[in-house]
Amino acid sequence: MAKQYGPTDIKASAIELIGNTPLVALDRIWPGSGRILAKCEFMNPGASIKDRPSRCMIETAISNGKLQPNGHIVELSSGNQGCGLALVSAVLGHPLTIAMSEGNSPQRAVMMRALGAEVVLAKQVDGKPGNVTGADIGEVEVVAAEQTEKYHAYYVDQLNNEANSRAHEETTGPEIWRQTGGRVAAFVTVVGTAGCFAGISRYLKRQNPDVVCVAAEPTAAQAIKGEPMPNPLHLLQGSGYGMIPALFSYDTMDYTIDVTDEEALKYKDLLARKEGLYLGYTSGANVAAAVKLLESGKLPSDAWVVTLLNDTGLKYPPEAAHMS
Repeated sequence: MAKQYGPTDIKASAIELIGNTPLVALDRIWPGSGRILAKCEFMNPGASIKDRPSRCMIETAISNGKLQPNGHIVELSSGNQGCGLALVSAVLGHPLTIAMSEGNSPQRAVMMRALGAEVVLAKQVDGKPGNVTGADIGEVEVVAAEQTEKYHAYYVDQLNNEANSRAHEETTGPEIWRQTGGRVAAFVTVVGTAGCFAGISRYLKRQNPDVVCVAAEPTAAQAIKGEPMPNPLHLLQGSGYGMIPALFSYDTMDYTIDVTDEEALKYKDLLARKEGLYLGYTSGANVAAAVKLLESGKLPSDAWVVTLLNDTGLKYPPEAAHMS
């Protein structure tokens, strides 16, 4: 008699592990009225939210013929997008080169190289280690262009790639709506490329126009709010570049909140010590912004505020906490 087996649940590759992350309540950090609910994006296989657009942008390029089998891929990244692209490229068999500022976390470069990517570092213009500015990103763009020409590669261009925001409109937004049973009252996140904010806010506003969507910015670099930026340096790598991202739209933004480095560090520490979650600086900033939003009195007292836990704290050097 043939042996009988039960049903199986086996993923074909690491790519299928991307998305469907849990939503966790941060009731220890915020025991007051209302609730902070956080999407655990650090649980993606590349350990950040950037896995989602990495998959979408590469699969879109393959489907429209811009990326040929075994074709070389080039992209600029602060590291998380590069890690996501590296895991997707590894599974699909594409060589990958990432241009990254030397001011970004070296831990991310280690991970990208371990996944088979080539990492080319661009010198900083006016930033310093742990603090990357818009001018620094301009230098990274020059390096990325050089590498694209060198390899005759497909340039992902996350800053302008519509599939970046579409990934969140098609996956992250619907997951938040489903996981909250449609009860989400507000969504807040720090803005980097604006892919997350644009995609998620579009979806949530489509489901309920009354969902309040808030863009968080580093206090030193409030370009979206239109504040002067005499010294735009801050700790939030991958966000707040002192410019309005091409993917950003004011159409789905209700207002902005600013977060200081000190507030980001405070809530990064509280996430670890009160919630058992060791995460990066933008995660701390997102939770700080959610707390400020609930404290503002602009929402009903029982409001559920959703934010994002973007990446693991293991992607940052221990000394980063002491940088200013």
